Amino acid sequence: MRWDSGQLAALAAVITEGSFEAAARALHVTPSAVSQRVRALENAAGTVLVRRTRPATPTEPGRTLLRLARQVELLGAEAAAELGPIDDESTGRPVTVPIAVNADSLATWIMPALSAVDGVCFDVHVADQDRTAELLPAGVVMAAVTSQREPVQGCTSVPLGVTRYRPAATRDFVARWFPDSPTPGALDIAPMVVFARTDDLQDRWLRAVAQQAGSTVPDPPRHHVPSTAEFLAAVRTGMGWGMWGPLPRDGACFDVLAPDDDVVPLAAETVDVTLHLQQWRLRSTVLDRVTDALREQARRVLPPAGTAR
Repeated sequence: MRWDSGQLAALAAVITEGSFEAAARALHVTPSAVSQRVRALENAAGTVLVRRTRPATPTEPGRTLLRLARQVELLGAEAAAELGPIDDESTGRPVTVPIAVNADSLATWIMPALSAVDGVCFDVHVADQDRTAELLPAGVVMAAVTSQREPVQGCTSVPLGVTRYRPAATRDFVARWFPDSPTPGALDIAPMVVFARTDDLQDRWLRAVAQQAGSTVPDPPRHHVPSTAEFLAAVRTGMGWGMWGPLPRDGACFDVLAPDDDVVPLAAETVDVTLHLQQWRLRSTVLDRVTDALREQARRVLPPAGTAR
């Protein structure tokens, strides 16, 4: 079956922008034209491709054609770049590469990698590292930094390194809540800062503490602060203890983790999360440049998997 590139572009725009009206503005056409193109594509596919919600979301068949639309856009842009401008009005607009990353990586090491890739615009989607891979089969992104090692269908997976965290709090907080040590009993009542409700880092450490002590797992009061900088600020201001990190490789520097003499570790043990880079299995020089930059930056700043803590 031959798919119309204009109709595929309309589908991608609707999902990316979230509505037919926003897609029309992005494509510089009328909402009616976008609607007609998507409807024609649905007729050709024989099924509904877009849920008319706010924001608009793809159906399962829509995800399949969304992946195709992204691939057509990427390969078309690469071909145009190789051919060069064909007239004086050619603008040579850069291709957009959508990627998914976790918030801590975005706040610490991702941006220098992306800034090193010329001629590419990025559509960055932020999600928990356990969930970023879900956006690959959906066609939303072409590459994802994820804790999932096993490649999703149609993708490749390579290890990037370890994001390492250590439980920490201010000296005053430790003096108030852990005068002896962070025992399971003390940890059960001391306030804790959690990035999001899906964040398991603190609880992984609490389970380890409980296992060592032969006690029940502490269940402390929780602050939920879903931003890396603000999460660290919450720990710095004494709202609670939390997993401080990701800790950089020796010699690397993450500005957001600037040294603070008032923040001290609660224990020497760390909680490690191994990150992988998954990308579409697609022959694309642009996508290869992006993933090469991410892998090189990760090699410079992240501890390798399996290194001593």
